[in-house]
Amino acid sequence: MYRLIARDGMAKSGEFVTVHGTIQTPVFMNVGTAAAIKGAVSTADLYEIGTQVQLSNTYHLHVRPGDKVIKQLGGLHSFMVWDRPILTDSGGFQVFSLAGLRKIKEEGVYFNSHIDGRKIFMGPEESIQIQSNLGSTIAMAFDECPPHPASREYMQDSVDSTTRLLVLCKKELQRLNSLEDTINKKQMLFGINQGGTYADIRIEHAKQITELELDGYALGGLAVGESHEEMYYIIEETVPYLPVDKPVYLMGVGTPANILEAVDRGVDFFDCVYPTRNGRHGHAYTNRGKMNLMNAKYELDSLPIEEGCACPACSRYSRAYIRHLLKAKEMLGMRLLVLHNLYFYNHMMEEIRLAIREGRYKQYKKQKLESLANNEE
Repeated sequence: MYRLIARDGMAKSGEFVTVHGTIQTPVFMNVGTAAAIKGAVSTADLYEIGTQVQLSNTYHLHVRPGDKVIKQLGGLHSFMVWDRPILTDSGGFQVFSLAGLRKIKEEGVYFNSHIDGRKIFMGPEESIQIQSNLGSTIAMAFDECPPHPASREYMQDSVDSTTRLLVLCKKELQRLNSLEDTINKKQMLFGINQGGTYADIRIEHAKQITELELDGYALGGLAVGESHEEMYYIIEETVPYLPVDKPVYLMGVGTPANILEAVDRGVDFFDCVYPTRNGRHGHAYTNRGKMNLMNAKYELDSLPIEEGCACPACSRYSRAYIRHLLKAKEMLGMRLLVLHNLYFYNHMMEEIRLAIREGRYKQYKKQKLESLANNEE
């Protein structure tokens, strides 16, 4: 259940009540693709840095260790020792990305595992069955992921297919939630809006999926090569046609600036690998922009990554030490930067929620964007 607490223009803040706890929105979901955050980050670390929701991937967990293995071990929450919400994406994006390994049919996709080459079939029912075995808090509907760019005709056919798949996903989840041996009988379903950069197709699709009365709605197929301006335009045009009393999730986005702009257009949920991936490569997000700690100017710098930051890295270690770790290829360097970046994202979302609830989001966004533009790379 989603309870809207405040609106400031299109920006909104609410509480999303789930069987695994209440999520304060807007929220950034920390990405743990294979049931772990890359960079040697434990679930104990996630609690410390203020993580509300963790995201894992249906495709990756299906091929290794196997969703049936995870079910036998009590589900994903028990498996990774995490008692807060988990969202599992459907695997659709990964399956449709396996260009050389897949064969698409109307009922789903036949493909070869990238791990061992074995043949696998995944369609809407299979995706939902895997997610039910994982026992995640929120399951994502299996959708068709069209390429960018695509012709209007191709996009319309793809969106029509996504709608048909969504109906099957909803029916299958209702069935699975009624079974005795299902781990999470209150598993929620988010549907995915598609349509590329065709605003009219997006709007019509938003109207169609709203009628299915799902637990939440996602915008898919963005941040795949279109400009930031095109993405913001599509969000602005589409979100008003999704229910205001349900969470809206912008999939795979993005930079701090992307998040600030999307929140201003009514988005609640975000996920992105940027903070972890960039951290592993020596880049730190700060309120003065992005820093590259591999730069020689930090060799004798005894300051923390960001003064005033309360993350585990900034609380104890200097830029010089973390730079040394990175240069020496010590895993601790990557770990500390990933922790800092995730803390930065999670803390920024706290600031966003407070600004919306205090009716000063426009002012906050302007100041934050100005400070983030000062990259120190």
